[in-house]
Amino acid sequence: MNALIDPWLTSDATPVHDARVLTEGGSLARITLDGQVYALRITRAGKLILTK
Repeated sequence: MNALIDPWLTSDATPVHDARVLTEGGSLARITLDGQVYALRITRAGKLILTK
């Protein structure tokens, strides 16, 4: 079940993204920044790891 996050609940204009949406229900998403590719992984313990 994906919980919807209301961006208006944050105290500033910082974007809020659901990691489960980014991984499309899986445990891995690729994210790019300035031509570099990073891996965002959700561990079995429910923690996030971002690696290059």
